[in-house]
Amino acid sequence: MMMVYGYCRISTKQQSIERQVRNILAEYPKAKLYKEAFTGTKLDRPEFKKLLDSAKKARNKGEDVTIVFDSVSRMSRNADDGYKQYQELYNMGIELVFLKEPYINTATYRSSVKQQEDAAQAAAQANKCSDEDTAAFVGGLMTLLNNYINSLTRKQIKQAFEQSQKEVDDLHERTREGIQTARLAGKQIGQREGAKLTVKKAAPAKAAILKHCADFGGTLSDKECMQLAGVSRNTYFKYKRELKEQQ
Repeated sequence: MMMVYGYCRISTKQQSIERQVRNILAEYPKAKLYKEAFTGTKLDRPEFKKLLDSAKKARNKGEDVTIVFDSVSRMSRNADDGYKQYQELYNMGIELVFLKEPYINTATYRSSVKQQEDAAQAAAQANKCSDEDTAAFVGGLMTLLNNYINSLTRKQIKQAFEQSQKEVDDLHERTREGIQTARLAGKQIGQREGAKLTVKKAAPAKAAILKHCADFGGTLSDKECMQLAGVSRNTYFKYKRELKEQQ
């Protein structure tokens, strides 16, 4: 049985997680998703811990397990911790898929190791080595290969984290440049100093207050008018104050 999990993470609740969800489900429609808004500087994230517990339990039962991330930076924002997590899951036989960095997918490394092992076996047989010599030769070669793969994995994960951070920094820089260009062109960026923010429901709510509130010549009490306008107590009295300032 194949178990596929997906993990989506944003750093703050103000960010949107939907892009990560879409990307994962586009490739793995049946993936069981774990989502959370949590800083990536720690590995003890609640939903991520639940995912790991489920994945490890499934693997211990002999099931094939795959965990999908939109990017390696979603697994951890720290390259060293990310590498340790990667190695632990890799050694358990859990497949890791990174949609933005497919070159560090665990399947890529497993395939490389298998090809080299097959090549070593073939070379030993071609030289008519004894079974004992073949085992020693292949074992030594695989030790060297695994050391190389581990070193390469660490390097590529670090590069992936650096690239991810570079993309974020580049986006911030483009945003700053865009705002500066707009301001130089005379465009207003953000709310003017001293201006009051107007939301869509403000106008009809204020109209109802002005018409029906007893303080403005109407017949309704504050409580009744508040219910009629459909706003909270704080918003209601804020609107009343603004209306009085306009008179």
